[in-house]
Amino acid sequence: MPIRAVLWDIDDTLFDYTGADAAGLARHLRDEGLGDRYGTPSEALALWRKATELHWGRFSAGEVTFQGQRQDRVRDFLGEPALTAAEADAWFERYVGHYRAAWTLFPDVLPVLDALAGSHRHGVLSNSSEANQDPKLRHLGLRDRFEVLVCAAELGVSKPDTAAFLAACAALGLPPAEVAYVGDQPEIDARGARDAGLTAVWLDRDGRRGPGPGGVHRIEGLGQLPGLLAADTRFGARSGIR
Repeated sequence: MPIRAVLWDIDDTLFDYTGADAAGLARHLRDEGLGDRYGTPSEALALWRKATELHWGRFSAGEVTFQGQRQDRVRDFLGEPALTAAEADAWFERYVGHYRAAWTLFPDVLPVLDALAGSHRHGVLSNSSEANQDPKLRHLGLRDRFEVLVCAAELGVSKPDTAAFLAACAALGLPPAEVAYVGDQPEIDARGARDAGLTAVWLDRDGRRGPGPGGVHRIEGLGQLPGLLAADTRFGARSGIR
Protein backbone atom coordinates (compact mmCIF):
# COMPACT_ATOMS: atom_id res chain seq x y z
CA MET A 1 0.00 0.00 0.00
CA PRO A 2 1.23 3.55 -0.67
CA ILE A 3 2.12 5.79 2.24
CA ARG A 4 -0.68 8.36 2.47
CA ALA A 5 0.21 10.13 5.69
CA VAL A 6 3.16 10.98 7.90
CA LEU A 7 2.95 11.07 11.69
CA TRP A 8 5.61 13.15 13.36
CA ASP A 9 7.37 13.27 16.68
CA ILE A 10 7.97 16.87 17.81
CA ASP A 11 10.86 17.24 20.23
CA ASP A 12 14.31 16.88 18.59
CA THR A 13 12.57 15.94 15.34
CA LEU A 14 10.80 19.13 14.26
CA PHE A 15 11.74 21.32 17.18
CA ASP A 16 15.27 21.71 18.59
CA TYR A 17 14.32 20.64 22.10
CA THR A 18 17.87 19.84 23.20
CA GLY A 19 19.16 23.24 22.09
CA ALA A 20 16.27 25.09 23.73
CA ASP A 21 16.59 23.04 26.91
CA ALA A 22 20.32 23.76 27.17
CA ALA A 23 19.98 27.49 26.50
CA GLY A 24 16.92 27.88 28.72
CA LEU A 25 18.42 26.02 31.67
CA ALA A 26 21.68 27.97 31.50
CA ARG A 27 19.84 31.31 31.53
CA HIS A 28 17.50 30.14 34.28
CA LEU A 29 20.32 28.99 36.55
CA ARG A 30 22.10 32.30 36.02
CA ASP A 31 18.98 34.26 37.01
CA GLU A 32 18.39 31.99 40.04
CA GLY A 33 21.94 32.58 41.26
CA LEU A 34 22.83 28.94 40.61
CA GLY A 35 25.18 29.43 37.69
CA ASP A 36 28.19 27.84 39.44
CA ARG A 37 26.39 25.26 41.55
CA TYR A 38 26.51 22.41 39.02
CA GLY A 39 29.88 23.00 37.40
CA THR A 40 29.77 23.65 33.69
CA PRO A 41 26.54 24.29 31.75
CA SER A 42 26.90 20.86 30.14
CA GLU A 43 27.20 19.20 33.56
CA ALA A 44 24.11 21.03 34.76
CA LEU A 45 22.20 19.99 31.65
CA ALA A 46 23.24 16.36 32.13
CA LEU A 47 21.79 16.37 35.66
CA TRP A 48 18.60 18.07 34.48
CA ARG A 49 18.16 15.60 31.64
CA LYS A 50 18.78 12.68 34.02
CA ALA A 51 15.99 13.92 36.29
CA THR A 52 13.78 14.49 33.26
CA GLU A 53 14.27 10.96 31.94
CA LEU A 54 13.66 9.41 35.36
CA HIS A 55 10.43 11.20 36.11
CA TRP A 56 9.16 11.20 32.54
CA GLY A 57 9.52 7.42 32.69
CA ARG A 58 7.37 7.40 35.83
CA PHE A 59 4.76 9.52 34.08
CA SER A 60 4.80 7.21 31.03
CA ALA A 61 4.25 4.26 33.35
CA GLY A 62 1.24 5.95 34.95
CA GLU A 63 2.95 6.37 38.33
CA VAL A 64 2.65 10.16 38.50
CA THR A 65 0.69 12.96 36.82
CA PHE A 66 2.13 15.22 34.14
CA GLN A 67 2.41 18.08 36.62
CA GLY A 68 3.74 15.75 39.28
CA GLN A 69 6.66 14.65 37.15
CA ARG A 70 7.59 18.30 36.62
CA GLN A 71 7.56 18.92 40.36
CA ASP A 72 9.67 15.85 41.06
CA ARG A 73 12.20 16.87 38.41
CA VAL A 74 12.70 20.18 40.21
CA ARG A 75 12.99 18.54 43.64
CA ASP A 76 15.60 16.06 42.39
CA PHE A 77 17.60 18.62 40.45
CA LEU A 78 17.72 21.08 43.36
CA GLY A 79 18.23 18.35 45.94
CA GLU A 80 15.25 19.68 47.91
CA PRO A 81 12.77 16.82 48.41
CA ALA A 82 10.64 18.89 50.81
CA LEU A 83 9.90 21.56 48.21
CA THR A 84 6.14 22.14 48.05
CA ALA A 85 4.17 21.61 44.87
CA ALA A 86 3.61 25.37 44.58
CA GLU A 87 7.31 26.12 45.02
CA ALA A 88 8.32 23.48 42.49
CA ASP A 89 5.70 24.73 40.02
CA ALA A 90 6.94 28.30 40.37
CA TRP A 91 10.57 27.27 39.80
CA PHE A 92 9.61 25.23 36.76
CA GLU A 93 7.56 28.07 35.28
CA ARG A 94 10.50 30.44 35.59
CA TYR A 95 12.62 27.87 33.73
CA VAL A 96 9.92 27.53 31.07
CA GLY A 97 10.07 31.26 30.36
CA HIS A 98 13.74 30.96 29.38
CA TYR A 99 13.17 27.67 27.56
CA ARG A 100 10.37 29.15 25.43
CA ALA A 101 12.54 32.13 24.51
CA ALA A 102 14.96 29.67 22.88
CA TRP A 103 12.39 27.73 20.82
CA THR A 104 13.37 27.17 17.20
CA LEU A 105 12.72 24.75 14.36
CA PHE A 106 15.42 22.75 12.66
CA PRO A 107 16.18 24.38 9.30
CA ASP A 108 15.05 21.36 7.26
CA VAL A 109 11.53 21.25 8.73
CA LEU A 110 9.63 23.82 6.67
CA PRO A 111 11.20 22.77 3.36
CA VAL A 112 10.19 19.11 3.84
CA LEU A 113 6.69 19.96 5.03
CA ASP A 114 6.28 22.17 1.98
CA ALA A 115 7.62 19.42 -0.28
CA LEU A 116 5.17 16.86 1.12
CA ALA A 117 2.16 19.15 1.54
CA GLY A 118 0.54 18.13 -1.73
CA SER A 119 1.26 14.42 -1.55
CA HIS A 120 0.79 13.35 2.08
CA ARG A 121 -1.45 14.08 5.04
CA HIS A 122 0.24 14.95 8.31
CA GLY A 123 -0.32 14.44 12.03
CA VAL A 124 1.58 14.40 15.31
CA LEU A 125 2.03 11.70 17.93
CA SER A 126 3.87 12.96 21.02
CA ASN A 127 4.66 11.50 24.42
CA SER A 128 3.87 14.87 26.00
CA SER A 129 0.51 16.59 26.55
CA GLU A 130 -1.74 18.65 24.29
CA ALA A 131 -1.50 21.49 26.80
CA ASN A 132 2.26 21.48 26.29
CA GLN A 133 2.56 20.70 22.58
CA ASP A 134 -0.35 22.60 21.02
CA PRO A 135 0.94 26.04 22.14
CA LYS A 136 4.44 25.05 21.07
CA LEU A 137 3.31 24.13 17.56
CA ARG A 138 1.30 27.34 17.30
CA HIS A 139 4.24 29.45 18.48
CA LEU A 140 6.45 27.78 15.87
CA GLY A 141 3.85 28.31 13.14
CA LEU A 142 3.26 24.60 12.56
CA ARG A 143 -0.10 23.72 14.12
CA ASP A 144 -2.11 24.25 10.92
CA ARG A 145 0.19 21.84 9.10
CA PHE A 146 -1.19 18.87 11.07
CA GLU A 147 -4.66 17.37 10.90
CA VAL A 148 -4.37 15.65 14.27
CA LEU A 149 -2.37 16.07 17.47
CA VAL A 150 -2.35 12.94 19.62
CA CYS A 151 -0.53 13.11 22.97
CA ALA A 152 0.21 10.52 25.63
CA ALA A 153 -1.12 12.54 28.56
CA GLU A 154 -4.62 12.64 27.09
CA LEU A 155 -4.43 9.26 25.38
CA GLY A 156 -3.43 7.37 28.52
CA VAL A 157 -0.73 5.38 26.72
CA SER A 158 2.65 6.44 25.38
CA LYS A 159 5.18 5.41 22.76
CA PRO A 160 6.57 2.80 22.22
CA ASP A 161 3.29 1.07 23.12
CA THR A 162 1.61 -0.15 19.96
CA ALA A 163 -1.69 1.29 21.16
CA ALA A 164 -0.32 4.85 20.93
CA PHE A 165 0.61 4.47 17.27
CA LEU A 166 -2.66 2.73 16.41
CA ALA A 167 -4.63 5.52 18.11
CA ALA A 168 -2.84 8.13 16.01
CA CYS A 169 -3.54 6.14 12.83
CA ALA A 170 -7.20 5.86 13.85
CA ALA A 171 -7.32 9.64 14.36
CA LEU A 172 -6.23 9.99 10.73
CA GLY A 173 -8.70 7.32 9.63
CA LEU A 174 -5.95 5.26 8.00
CA PRO A 175 -4.55 1.76 8.55
CA PRO A 176 -0.96 1.57 9.87
CA ALA A 177 0.26 0.20 6.53
CA GLU A 178 -0.56 3.57 4.93
CA VAL A 179 1.23 5.69 7.55
CA ALA A 180 4.89 6.52 8.15
CA TYR A 181 6.23 7.68 11.50
CA VAL A 182 9.24 9.99 11.79
CA GLY A 183 11.06 10.41 15.10
CA ASP A 184 14.53 10.84 16.58
CA GLN A 185 14.45 7.97 19.09
CA PRO A 186 15.46 4.57 17.67
CA GLU A 187 13.56 2.55 20.26
CA ILE A 188 10.64 4.72 21.40
CA ASP A 189 9.88 6.07 17.92
CA ALA A 190 11.29 3.76 15.26
CA ARG A 191 10.96 0.35 16.87
CA GLY A 192 7.56 1.26 18.34
CA ALA A 193 6.24 2.39 14.96
CA ARG A 194 7.65 -0.67 13.23
CA ASP A 195 6.04 -3.02 15.74
CA ALA A 196 2.69 -1.27 15.25
CA GLY A 197 2.84 -1.87 11.49
CA LEU A 198 3.78 1.65 10.36
CA THR A 199 6.68 2.50 8.09
CA ALA A 200 9.26 3.53 10.69
CA VAL A 201 11.69 6.35 9.91
CA TRP A 202 14.45 7.05 12.39
CA LEU A 203 15.89 10.56 12.14
CA ASP A 204 19.50 10.23 13.27
CA ARG A 205 20.69 13.79 12.80
CA ASP A 206 24.25 13.30 14.04
CA GLY A 207 24.71 9.96 12.30
CA ARG A 208 26.71 8.55 15.20
CA ARG A 209 24.18 6.60 17.21
CA GLY A 210 24.89 3.03 16.20
CA PRO A 211 23.00 0.72 13.86
CA GLY A 212 19.54 1.09 15.41
CA PRO A 213 16.75 -1.50 15.28
CA GLY A 214 16.21 -3.68 12.24
CA GLY A 215 13.38 -3.09 9.83
CA VAL A 216 13.38 0.71 10.10
CA HIS A 217 14.52 3.43 7.72
CA ARG A 218 17.38 5.61 8.91
CA ILE A 219 17.86 9.14 7.62
CA GLU A 220 20.29 11.83 8.74
CA GLY A 221 18.18 14.80 7.69
CA LEU A 222 14.58 15.47 6.74
CA GLY A 223 15.66 16.37 3.22
CA GLN A 224 15.98 12.62 2.62
CA LEU A 225 12.36 11.93 3.54
CA PRO A 226 10.56 12.81 0.27
CA GLY A 227 12.81 10.49 -1.71
CA LEU A 228 12.31 7.71 0.80
CA LEU A 229 8.54 8.04 0.68
CA ALA A 230 8.59 8.12 -3.12
CA ALA A 231 10.56 4.86 -3.21
CA ASP A 232 9.31 1.43 -2.22
CA THR A 233 9.77 2.08 1.49
CA ARG A 234 8.84 -1.40 2.66
CA PHE A 235 11.01 -3.51 0.39
CA GLY A 236 13.30 -1.33 -1.71
CA ALA A 237 17.02 -1.22 -0.95
CA ARG A 238 17.12 2.43 -2.05
CA SER A 239 15.35 3.55 1.10
CA GLY A 240 18.22 2.65 3.44
CA ILE A 241 16.24 0.21 5.53
CA ARG A 242 18.16 -1.23 8.49
